[in-house]
Amino acid sequence: MNYLSSSLLLPAIVFLPLLAAIIAFLIGRNRLQGPINICFSLAQFLLVVLTTLLFLDEQTYQSQRYVIGGWGAPLGIDLIVDGFSILMIALTGLLTLLITLYSASYFSDKYNASEKSLRFWPLWWFLISGLNALFMSADAFNIYVCLEIIGLSAAALVALQGNRAALQAALRYLLVGLLGSLFYLFAIAILYRSHGTLDLIQIAETANHSFPDKVAMILITIGLLLKIALFPLHFWLPPAHANAPTPVSAILSALVVKASLYILIKFWFDVLGETITLGASQVLGALGGAGIIYGSWCAFRATQLKLLIAYSTVAQLGYIFLLFPLSEYSMGVSSFTGSASQAAVYFIVAHACAKAAMFLAAGNLILAQGNGEIAQLKGIAVREPLNVLVFAIAGISLIGLPPSAGFIAKWLLLTTAIESGQWWWVIVVITGGLLGALYLFKVLSLAFSTDPAVVESPTAKSTVPVSKVMTTVALILALITLALGFNAEFILNISNTVTEVNGI
Repeated sequence: MNYLSSSLLLPAIVFLPLLAAIIAFLIGRNRLQGPINICFSLAQFLLVVLTTLLFLDEQTYQSQRYVIGGWGAPLGIDLIVDGFSILMIALTGLLTLLITLYSASYFSDKYNASEKSLRFWPLWWFLISGLNALFMSADAFNIYVCLEIIGLSAAALVALQGNRAALQAALRYLLVGLLGSLFYLFAIAILYRSHGTLDLIQIAETANHSFPDKVAMILITIGLLLKIALFPLHFWLPPAHANAPTPVSAILSALVVKASLYILIKFWFDVLGETITLGASQVLGALGGAGIIYGSWCAFRATQLKLLIAYSTVAQLGYIFLLFPLSEYSMGVSSFTGSASQAAVYFIVAHACAKAAMFLAAGNLILAQGNGEIAQLKGIAVREPLNVLVFAIAGISLIGLPPSAGFIAKWLLLTTAIESGQWWWVIVVITGGLLGALYLFKVLSLAFSTDPAVVESPTAKSTVPVSKVMTTVALILALITLALGFNAEFILNISNTVTEVNGI
């Protein structure tokens, strides 16, 4: 028996954040609050690293199952890791550690945010626990529970700012999330009636072209698209990401929207793939393409820095949805394989690191400037060169310039589109990259302004000092984005493992 199947590593990854949430709630405002949460994030990261190494050490790379309480599916709860889920868990562990380090400084007396930390830390750890549980769930109802934990925690975190805009954004986020959950819940009720089980492996074994399975797949897709915020269902995302505290914005864009995308990929390629048609794949691709153009244009027109980044997320999600029309499944192969799947996996990782870096750098710039107006960023590169550098590196990855990770992902998309004869996606990807360059240049041209009247003004000099820890965390994420581009072969080998062994 594999060590992961018999050890407590998998449940520990889920339950350690729950313990952290309870302790964070009990200690309240305490000078040890930051160090304690950092220790928990470090322990979580080490658990994830050990789990990942043990999984990769298995030469077969087969999925590993941990049975909780000795009762396996369908009566009990199983935790399962495969290539795709272990990648998402590793990404979650890395971002949790770095954003926790950032948050310990962000929610401090220095920035008059210590009161918010009382609510932030318990909600933060509930969110992380929900993400880890989701990535290891192989039961349709357990996935629903995890989606609710993630959605409720995320909406509450958005509301932390306490102003009118944040509360409205959080309420909209909550209502849309609940609507998406209702679609999903109705779908799993149909699946249970048809298959007599909610275990994804058993459903996949008995799935066919039946009408109930097709209806369930449609409902699941609609429900998850609402949570992912694919165009034109994106209306809730920009205000939520723009009005949330900076660490929350980073995790929402980097991971939370990817959680529902992860489940959608599972259902499309592993569970109910028999019900999917080429036309349905093209529809998702078309929505993704429209999202690329629309999101990039709205980002260019944005006047608030975080709103620009939020609309950029709408655009970047569109690229990942090109997986569906470009995948080998569309050519009749029901599996998560091929260069399109490699590109999607690479894109998920590259976007998570780049967007987290960009949001954190933007948060630092807003603290230094005193407001989030893009027009007020003139000459800020003189005062905050490292944060502007981080913003630039992240932006380069998002628009797909070498040597960034985003370049590798877009190159894979372009070559796959050409090889499959679907040349229209090439036009979409290139157009999206050009629009991305426009909104990046819009910010950087102001940041590097050398107008003496701006640089030497009293307003420009009276800034809030940004914590070195916060700047360093953002810089580390930006450097990881570059490293992923330079280490393309290593990442592609992991990507091959993910796409080849991806199972329920």
